[in-house]
Amino acid sequence: MNQYETVFILTPVLSDEQMKEAVAKFKQILTDNGAEILNEEAWGLKKMAYAIQKKSTGFYCLVEFKLSLPLSILSKQATAVMRKLSVT
Repeated sequence: MNQYETVFILTPVLSDEQMKEAVAKFKQILTDNGAEILNEEAWGLKKMAYAIQKKSTGFYCLVEFKLSLPLSILSKQATAVMRKLSVT
């Protein structure tokens, strides 16, 4: 199993409950494909260096996990995710 870290940015127009649901959906995609969640951190609302989808802020989240499948399963992301980056 490979260990990965994914940081993703959620749209800032979400309520706190909607943000938690989007993170839960992301984690559900991972666990449905056999991933083991190691750590999760919500970094909160942050100002971005440049606008994404005409928004200058976003909710930042970090998820660390182990996965034996390729990272292509992350393409099934929630529509609330504006940007994501995964590293090994």
